[in-house]
Amino acid sequence: MPLSHLNEEQRAAATAPFGYNLVIASAGTGKTSTIVARIAYLLSKKVKPEHILLLTFTNKAASEMVERVGKFFGKDVALKIESGTFHAVSYRLLKRLGKNIVLKQPKELKILLKTIHGKRRFDHIDSPIKPYQANYLYDLYSLYQNTNENQSFSQWLKESNSDHGVYFDIYEDILREFSEQKRRFGYVDFNDLLLLMRQQLIKGAPINFKEILVDEYQDTNTLQGSLVDAFTCKSLFCVGDYDQSIYAFNGANINIIGSFSTRYPDAKVFTLTKNYRSSSKILSLANRVIEKNPRLYPKKLEVTRTGNFEPPKLLIYSELFAQYQAIASLIRTSNTAYHNIAVIFRNNSSADGIEASLREVGIPCKRKGGISFFDAKEVKALIDLLSVVVNPKDMMAFIHLFEYAKGIGPALSKELFDGLYILGDKDIHKGFFDPRDDVNPYQTRATNRQLGLFDDYYEVGSVARFYKLGFEESFLSNPILKLSKLTDEGARFLYDFYLYIKETRRIKRPTTLVEYALNSKIYERVVQILSTKRATLKDGSVDEKARHEARERIARKGMLLRDLSYNYNSSERFLNALTLGSSEMSEGEGVNLLSVHASKGLEFDDVYVIDLMDGRFPNRKLMSMGGSLEEERRLFYVAATRAKNRLYLSFAKYDKIKKINYIHSPFLVEAGLIS
Repeated sequence: MPLSHLNEEQRAAATAPFGYNLVIASAGTGKTSTIVARIAYLLSKKVKPEHILLLTFTNKAASEMVERVGKFFGKDVALKIESGTFHAVSYRLLKRLGKNIVLKQPKELKILLKTIHGKRRFDHIDSPIKPYQANYLYDLYSLYQNTNENQSFSQWLKESNSDHGVYFDIYEDILREFSEQKRRFGYVDFNDLLLLMRQQLIKGAPINFKEILVDEYQDTNTLQGSLVDAFTCKSLFCVGDYDQSIYAFNGANINIIGSFSTRYPDAKVFTLTKNYRSSSKILSLANRVIEKNPRLYPKKLEVTRTGNFEPPKLLIYSELFAQYQAIASLIRTSNTAYHNIAVIFRNNSSADGIEASLREVGIPCKRKGGISFFDAKEVKALIDLLSVVVNPKDMMAFIHLFEYAKGIGPALSKELFDGLYILGDKDIHKGFFDPRDDVNPYQTRATNRQLGLFDDYYEVGSVARFYKLGFEESFLSNPILKLSKLTDEGARFLYDFYLYIKETRRIKRPTTLVEYALNSKIYERVVQILSTKRATLKDGSVDEKARHEARERIARKGMLLRDLSYNYNSSERFLNALTLGSSEMSEGEGVNLLSVHASKGLEFDDVYVIDLMDGRFPNRKLMSMGGSLEEERRLFYVAATRAKNRLYLSFAKYDKIKKINYIHSPFLVEAGLIS
C-alpha cells in the first residue's frame, strides 16, 4: 500500500479525517506520494473511485498519479477516478451533461476576435489614446475572467486605472459579438470551460464527489477557486506551497491558499518538512532567500540526503554572451548526462544565446516553449482537416485551411464560411451538398457609429465564369460561387475542399480520416507551399534538395499524427485529446532549456540559473507592470530547488550588443554569495 512508504508527516496528512485539509508541501517533500496515498486511503474507506475528483495543473501529473494508484488497486479501478486539469475535467463533465461544445485554442479565437475587431472603426473618437488591438484585448479579457467574479469588464478596467474609458462601450460590444459568435458555433476557450462548468453546478447539475483533491493549490486563480467552491463538496484535500506561487501574471491568487483556514474554520493544516531532493547546501541557499518573503504558514525544512555535495557556485562573467559560451563549455566537460542538466532563465530572451552556444559546441538541447510538434504548420493543417469533417460548424479550422488558397484571405474565407453556414442551416456540409434555395447567403449589417459599426456590402457575380474549370455540376449550381470576389484560383481551392468533404464526411475512425487527409489535394497544396517556403534562399531561388528534405520532414510528422490516432476509436475524442494535451508535449533530447515557469515540478542533477542581473532577474519591468519582488523571489526559489546535486548561479556585467552595464541580482546578496 502507498501508506507504508510514507514518513509520519505524510501519513498524518494522507489519513486525515474527511473535511477541509490543507497540506503545505515544499519543494522535494513528496507531495505526489502524499496525494497518491490519500487516494489509496479514500479507496480503503470504501469511497467509490468515481466519487473522487483529482484536479492538477497538467494532465501528465494526473496520469502519473492515477497510474501509481492503479499499481495497488488495479487499472480498472484507478481509471474510474475523475482526474486531470481544471479544463480537462470541466470539458468531460460538460460533455457528460450533454453540452455541445468545441474547444479552441486561444490563438485560434484571437483570429475570430480579430475579424470582429477589424470591422470596427475608432477614428470617430477624438482621443490621444490608441485603442487596444485585438490580441491584447483578448488577453486582457482573459485576465479579467480569471481574476474577477462580480464586476463588468468596464468596471474592472476602470478599477485597474485604465485610461481607455472612451472606448469601453466599443470593447464591451466587440466582446458581446465575440461571445455571440462563439455560441453560434459552440466554441469555447479554456476560461469558458470553467465558467460554463461553474454555471451548471450553480444551477444544480447532478455531479457529486465525496472528496476533491487539488494539486499545486497555490497556483489556483479566482475563477478556479470559485469552481472548486461551486462543487459544494464537504471534503477538500488541497496540496501546495505558497513559496512556489509563481503565476500571478496569469491570475493566480496567493490569498486562496493564504486564507484557507479563514474560509474553512474547521480546516486542518499539515506541513511536510522533510526534503528528499536537494543537498543541504542547495536547500540552505534557497531558504536564505525565500525567508525574506512573508510567512503565511510556519515551516522549517529538514534535509534527508546525506553525502559530500558541492556547495552552490557563483559564476561571474565580464560579458553577456561570454557567459553563455562559458556555460556551454562547462556542460561539455561535465560528467552528468545531458538529459539530467537544466539551464533555467527568467526571460525567454536568454534562451537564444545559450541555445546557440550549446549547439555551437555540438551539445544537443531541447527548449520548452519553442515550436512544438503541434505548433508546426503542417500538423495544424492536418488537425484542421480533421476538424472540418468532425464539426461542420468549425469556422476557425475552415479559415485556417483557406489561408493556403491563392486569392482568399481571412475576410473572404469568413464570407465563404458564413455563406455555407447559412445555406446549410448551420452545417457547412449541408451547405455544400444540400443548400437551401430560399435564403441569401450574403447579407449586410446595420450601422451603429457610436459602437464603431459600419455596413458591409457584398457583390454577387455570375457562376458562368467557372464553367471552364471542369467542376461537377452539383458544385457549379451552388449559390456560394456567386460571390464576385472569388477568383478562379480561389474557386479551385474551394472545389478541392468540397471533394475532400464529400469523401470524408461519413468516416468515423480517426486513423482512416488522417490517411484521407494526408492524401488529399488540399494537404498536398499545404505541403507544396510549406516545403517551397522552407527551401527558398535569400535570392529567391529554391533549393530542390532542401525542398525534398522539407517534404520528408513534413511526411514524418503526418505519419506520427496517424500513429497517435491508433489509440482512439472516435475522431472527436482524438481531436479533443490533441487540443487539451498538446501544450504539455515536447520533443527532442539533450540539455533542458527552461524558463522558471516551465521548470516547475521538475528536478535535475545539475542546474544552471543564468542572467542573474538586477533588472533581468528580478525582472524590474514586469514588477513595474503589477508584479512584485516577492513573486520574483519565489521564482528564484523555484529555480534553485530544481537542483538535486549541483547548482550554478551566473551573471554578466556587460552586454556589448545593447551596450548595457549590469549589477548582480539582489537575490545573490540574500543568498550570501555576494556581500
